[in-house]
Amino acid sequence: MARDTAAVAEAARIFDALPAGARPFGGRTAELAALTVAAGRPSSGRGRLSVLAGRPGSGRTALAVQWARSVAADYPDGLLYARLSAPDGTRVGAGRAARMLLDQLGERPGLALLPGAAEEDPACGALREALASRRALLLLDDVRDTGQVWPLLAEKTESLLLATTSGPLTGIDGIDPVILGGLEHRATLDLLSALVGGTRISCDPVGAAELAEACANRPAALRLAAGWLRSEPRLPVTEAAERLRRPPEQQARERSRAEAAEQPDTVPVVEGDPLRGAFEPAYRRLPAARARLLRLCTLAPGQQVDLRTASALVGCPAPEAGSHLAALAELELMEREPAAADGTERYRVPGRLYGRLVELRGELDRPSELELARARLLERLVRLVDSARLLLDPAAGPNPDPLPGPLRLRSAAHAGQWLLGEREQLLAAVADAVGQGDLDGTAGRLVAALLRALPLTGEAAPADLHALHESVLKVAERQGAPRRAAAALLNLGDLQADADRWEQAAERYRRAVELSRGAGDEGGCARALEGVGHCHRALGDPLRAADAYGRALVLRQAVGDQVTEARLLVRVAEAHTALRRFEEALREYRSAAAVLRRIGDRAGEQQVAGLAARLRQHLGQEGFRPLSE
Repeated sequence: MARDTAAVAEAARIFDALPAGARPFGGRTAELAALTVAAGRPSSGRGRLSVLAGRPGSGRTALAVQWARSVAADYPDGLLYARLSAPDGTRVGAGRAARMLLDQLGERPGLALLPGAAEEDPACGALREALASRRALLLLDDVRDTGQVWPLLAEKTESLLLATTSGPLTGIDGIDPVILGGLEHRATLDLLSALVGGTRISCDPVGAAELAEACANRPAALRLAAGWLRSEPRLPVTEAAERLRRPPEQQARERSRAEAAEQPDTVPVVEGDPLRGAFEPAYRRLPAARARLLRLCTLAPGQQVDLRTASALVGCPAPEAGSHLAALAELELMEREPAAADGTERYRVPGRLYGRLVELRGELDRPSELELARARLLERLVRLVDSARLLLDPAAGPNPDPLPGPLRLRSAAHAGQWLLGEREQLLAAVADAVGQGDLDGTAGRLVAALLRALPLTGEAAPADLHALHESVLKVAERQGAPRRAAAALLNLGDLQADADRWEQAAERYRRAVELSRGAGDEGGCARALEGVGHCHRALGDPLRAADAYGRALVLRQAVGDQVTEARLLVRVAEAHTALRRFEEALREYRSAAAVLRRIGDRAGEQQVAGLAARLRQHLGQEGFRPLSE
């Protein structure tokens, strides 16, 4: 896999969105070669796809990242990355993955990429189109099923999709996956030597071999065991291996005795689960505060944390949280993520440990403590987003509630970088909070803050705004707040209308009409009726458009909103013109001009007079004369 110096230098300039990868990395020579062979095969169907399959803890992500970077020079348009499963098992749809990948390509998802009722999310087609003229490598990590991959495969492209999965992906022809098992014996010992220290391993080769066997030669289990050994420098390797190999019944008895003596060093291990077996002793050696942080990190959106979010979860100073996170990563209990744009270190709960940590959280943390941790996190995010908004909009004035120094956003550039860099996590925090439904007040404040702040970056994706307004709608409906629900529906309708999805927009506007009418909100009802009229007009139904505009007009006239009244009179006139009701159209134009004259809008009055004049000219050319003339 060696590359010459020029190729390495070229690869260093290629856009790289991949995770940091496991370090040190060793072995897997045969698997790396097999991936190279698989990537070189011509596609037998739609798109180029390679699959790397292995059980959790087999090191499949680390291997995929290692191979991708080794061939980076062959993919000058970048190394892209999307994780298609959350640690809790939540499946990421192909559309959402496509939007993340488009963003990495610099293709900002526009209005046409809003989620809709179409059979396929339009973002998938946009990604395929973007890949058609590029040579990029896309790593799709932790794929659950073919439905997440198939829509992303582009025909006639030099780009390659590399999918990691725990099982076979059925339904796509011509796929010969590279299967991962345990590491080779020599590679296992080399890895342990690099992680623990060569002398300690080389002085006890029998113990090292037994430890590797107890970990089933799986890289993740070996790394956890190595972290445990580093935390106990006087623990012989042979004894560590012997503890992991004891039958579960014996371990349970020994744990009971150790707990009675206040020495909880021996823990039960599920038979046949080397990953959990290696995790337990490393976890039990943690100080209480550090173990609690590790458990509470499973509450973070996407299980991704930095010192800002971790300190909120546990209620400690940010520097303390940062040191805890670094220590957990040193023990292989957290994974390092690429640093944020401002250099802030970021970490992630490994998916392979998530299930056990949730079990421990349920055993050791009271529900009230967990709710408080989630509330602190949401409140921290609200303050960060508000701080970013005030920096991006100087006219909004100074921040009346600045964050402590280590958490503070320092400038408008810093605020914009933070908002865009954390956008996925912020949206995930909203989705988590709204889904659980017990912190609707703070969740609503976070949504409102994001709706104000994201557009200030100049890169607010309509799909993100759509998701936020959907969250507002869900909370409003749950709380029985029809006016807020109607406002959310109006915003959703506007987004769909801007994307020329008139039928979907009309459905939202009609629901807004019903809610506004039921709440006695005549202004909201008129606004929604006007939206319905726009949709019927765009769909080629001027009769229904005229009816909707007319009903909105009556409501606006009742409250004396003359500016909107004039606009609606023009809309009604245009609908009459489309229906060839020319006399009615000219009458509405005259009424609109009269309203504008009353409020002193000379420019508007002249514009309406011009529309009426053009209609008369058109009628004269066709040989028609209005009855009023």
